[in-house]
Amino acid sequence: MNKVDDQQVHARDRDRGKTPLLSVILATPAGYGTIRKTVSHLRSQTACGSLELILVGPPQALQGLGVEELSSFASYQVVRIEKFQSIGQANAAGIRQAAAPIVALAEDHCFPDPQWAENLIAAHQGPWAAVGPGVRNANPNTAVSWADLFIGYGPWLTPASSREAEFLPGHNTSYKREILLGYGDQLDTMMEAETVLHWDLREKGYRLYMESTASAAHTNFSLWSSWVPAQFFNGRLFAGARARQKPLPWCIVFALGSPLIPIVRLWRIWAGLPSQDLKIRFLSCLHALMIGLAIDGMGQMVGYAFGTGNALDKVARFEVDRFKHIREQDRLDILGN
Repeated sequence: MNKVDDQQVHARDRDRGKTPLLSVILATPAGYGTIRKTVSHLRSQTACGSLELILVGPPQALQGLGVEELSSFASYQVVRIEKFQSIGQANAAGIRQAAAPIVALAEDHCFPDPQWAENLIAAHQGPWAAVGPGVRNANPNTAVSWADLFIGYGPWLTPASSREAEFLPGHNTSYKREILLGYGDQLDTMMEAETVLHWDLREKGYRLYMESTASAAHTNFSLWSSWVPAQFFNGRLFAGARARQKPLPWCIVFALGSPLIPIVRLWRIWAGLPSQDLKIRFLSCLHALMIGLAIDGMGQMVGYAFGTGNALDKVARFEVDRFKHIREQDRLDILGN
């Protein structure tokens, strides 16, 4: 098998001067094996010939990468970063190197349907700064997995209809690249908590859209031992990132009001569910939802009061190589080995 050794490698259509329509950014600190499943789903895209694939990671993580697995894309790049600090930092590095006018974020544990890219590209013909996908559960056999999905992706669960949105799924949304580049040196920070980025885009007058036909299957935590600390640190990271943009009195008010967050979020998740089947699932994992939202609320209280602390590093450890944080049966069902 031929190996990719150059800092950046460009395939066929780039050499012919043809600009790809969509650049997909896929980051890993842990080796190509952790992203191979996602790459296989990207190769199966109906628009594969219009895609640029950008792999981002430290040099040792991307050694031994096979050219054959990337040859079906319009073009591809390998972007090496010396130190992998977080998914947001890695995604920002990929965005800066992308050739297409639209960039889409991908994850090692989220698997897009064949028409995902085609439908994102079509949706971006509209007046949208960002377009997000519909989401469904890739490992639906535990209460923890469903609770994790409801908390992280409740507003975008299929069969929800396409619509304008206030914010979109983190780590899985597509953007008009030029708008993101407008953040300059702040882009790394803005990519750490994309909900804050989405709110900022809307404050600047941009519009966001959920395209339900561009759907993907998301692998969720199914081990309590991983999910509970991940909820805390995600809550702290979100609140700390939000607090950076707010005055101290505002942060104090939100820190004091954080015990109400689980109640408010529980109701919002329930009210936004698009089908009776999902509401039944919601009730079946209510105990896990209440625990997860309470832990998230604690994390947000700490984030509003004391900032992000070490949450960025902690979240990064949970967001990559997700298969370390799910049950063995889930891993077998998804990967087949």
